[in-house]
Amino acid sequence: MASAASSTAPVVAGKVAKKAVHGVAPLRAGNGISFALRRLHSLSGIVPVGAFLFEHILVSNSTAISGPDAYARQVSFLANLPLVFFLELFGIWLPIAFHALYGFYIWYRGDGNTMEYPWTGNWMYRAQRWTGGIAFAYILWHTWTMRFTGVDLHAFPNASFGKVQEEVLQTPLFLFYVVGLIAASWHFAYGIWLFSAKWGIVSGDKAQKRFLAVCVVFFFVLSGAGLASLASFRSRPQQPYEPGTSAWQSTQAMNHQAANDHAVKNRAERNQPAKAMEGR
Repeated sequence: MASAASSTAPVVAGKVAKKAVHGVAPLRAGNGISFALRRLHSLSGIVPVGAFLFEHILVSNSTAISGPDAYARQVSFLANLPLVFFLELFGIWLPIAFHALYGFYIWYRGDGNTMEYPWTGNWMYRAQRWTGGIAFAYILWHTWTMRFTGVDLHAFPNASFGKVQEEVLQTPLFLFYVVGLIAASWHFAYGIWLFSAKWGIVSGDKAQKRFLAVCVVFFFVLSGAGLASLASFRSRPQQPYEPGTSAWQSTQAMNHQAANDHAVKNRAERNQPAKAMEGR
């Protein structure tokens, strides 16, 4: 009897292990504070960190495709939001710091394995960790240079296009931007899939595979929009970004004149139907 039991035990264990690798199991309550921190870490990757990346790449940065004036208007809009410093502090900086630092802790602990990444193997686990590290370095650099060094873009939004452009026109920094953008896009897109699977929003092997395909498409949309924005910064004539210089003043005068001409043209086009009706 003992030998029969021992011979069947590995078979049963093997069946249980085989079932465990299908899909990603939802997070379950554990001992101490670990479960709460993991829940908060998972949630913060979607809101507010993921929401910030969505807005920053697909909305704000995409306005650069329309040129310096459109980009400056978007920067001015964000800079004039009520309590903007506290929105940045509690909606961007602190959540990113928590999500990144706790993510590094999870990485250091080596938590997670191929059991959570059944279809593609351990490289997906590694890719999510490495893209998170690269994205964090990219966000730190971008935030520091754009927000806390040089001209204050909140005070001078018209300098925003030229300030970003000055970095993007340097090939090493441009390549750093490309790598950082792709890393952030993948980390967010695949993070949406992990969040949905671990929170039980999308359950079952087939459903998770289908939703993974959706997240991969979203990754290409996100990174494609970001790369198009970077291309716009590199393709346009270099804009001055130091207020007070003659080049800055000349450029601002030209931009204001172009904006006025555009407004006059739009008014004339709107008045044409009315004049045609009067003629009849």
